[in-house]
Amino acid sequence: MLALAGVSASYGTVPAVSDVSITVGEGEAVGLLGANGAGKSTTLRAISGLVPLTSGTITFLGTNIAALPPYKVTERGIAHVPEGRQVFPELTVKENLEIGAYIPSAKADRARTLELVFTIFPVLAERRKQLAGTMSGGEQQMLAVGRGLMLKPRLLMLDEPSLGLAPVVTDATFQKIQEIHAMGTAILLVEQNVSRALTLVQRAYVLESGRVIMHGSSAELANNKQVQAAYLGI
Repeated sequence: MLALAGVSASYGTVPAVSDVSITVGEGEAVGLLGANGAGKSTTLRAISGLVPLTSGTITFLGTNIAALPPYKVTERGIAHVPEGRQVFPELTVKENLEIGAYIPSAKADRARTLELVFTIFPVLAERRKQLAGTMSGGEQQMLAVGRGLMLKPRLLMLDEPSLGLAPVVTDATFQKIQEIHAMGTAILLVEQNVSRALTLVQRAYVLESGRVIMHGSSAELANNKQVQAAYLGI
């Protein structure tokens, strides 16, 4: 479904990722793991068209999308749930969700998708009239994921969904992500909580200093001594 080949990107003159190659299959859940500053978020931003490439290609469903503007990438069926949630605080829960269905194909089915999101996240249904800025961090994270689902994406990219959340809220959030994946949506997950991420994804790539240094199944990485020492505290 998605293939990055030799992708490099920079912020001005500062290199952010270098020669990154990853794939995500149809309906697959794949992780991008690593420490702060490893290039995980930049990789997602490059896929979304928010960061221009200096080299490499990004192919989605057989088409090179590397030169497309962000709104065209979204129209192809890629939803990006950004780090820090970035909900619209002065809008209600329902209004935030409706904004997610702004492309024509999603807008035509907005009412049905909204009910699906409310089924997955009952708390959003209960608080549909509440201003997003008054919600807890965990509720805002669910809202951000729900907003991404309103696009009816083929691929849902999640950037640090556990950031700033208490462990019990992180567990609830990951449970919902597992439900979404079980419905057939492909997932590309950026996450610093490596142990938690490896319980959700089938495969993962480990980034360090903007480069992929390791790749394998979740079981292989969980049992890798280098990963255990660097990320799992073993």
